[in-house]
Amino acid sequence: MDYVTAAVPHPRTEAARPAGSGRRSLALALLSGALGAAVALLATRQRWAQGTATVAGGDFSVTASGSDVTGVPAALAIVGLAALVAVFAVRRAGRFLVAGLLALCGAGTIAAALAGASDRAALDEKAAEVSGDTAATVGALGHTAWPYVAAAGGLLILLAGLLALRYGRLWPAMSGRYERAGTVRPRRTRTTTDPDRPEDLWKALDRGEDPTGTEPA
Repeated sequence: MDYVTAAVPHPRTEAARPAGSGRRSLALALLSGALGAAVALLATRQRWAQGTATVAGGDFSVTASGSDVTGVPAALAIVGLAALVAVFAVRRAGRFLVAGLLALCGAGTIAAALAGASDRAALDEKAAEVSGDTAATVGALGHTAWPYVAAAGGLLILLAGLLALRYGRLWPAMSGRYERAGTVRPRRTRTTTDPDRPEDLWKALDRGEDPTGTEPA
């Protein structure tokens, strides 16, 4: 009889496991999602590429930031951050869809950042703009590590989305206590009216009460 009891897991232990997993995954998703969006946004403001343009007047250096190369990582980081917040405003199927959007934002940020790591079109446009020669191009092209930093931010956003897809059903949602229908409003306490005070009589009339104090039949 004892071995049967020992084989049955304690209900409190089984109930605590999903709750513990939900709390840990929630904390990790919030941290990775917010950090990933911040990293991606910061990286797009840094210099991604530099080169030297040669024109009739001589050579001059040209640089391009991440936002010059592509605006996709910054846009997806903002959308991903909004989706991370929206996860807690929806339930069931809605939460699954928003979590999927969060994961897609992360994947898109990675793809766009890696594609921009070897881009030279932005530098050529800068060279043409600065020199006034539409045929100007850039030589001695070089790239920095910032595109890969942006991709790392996208990876963190992707991780947050995957955690939301896997554990989102265990996470709490925004409280609906202020949206409950059919709530009985508290009954207003009737104020005692002194018939000898005219100001009390007027106040009672303003409240829609009978200043004489008689209850309707």
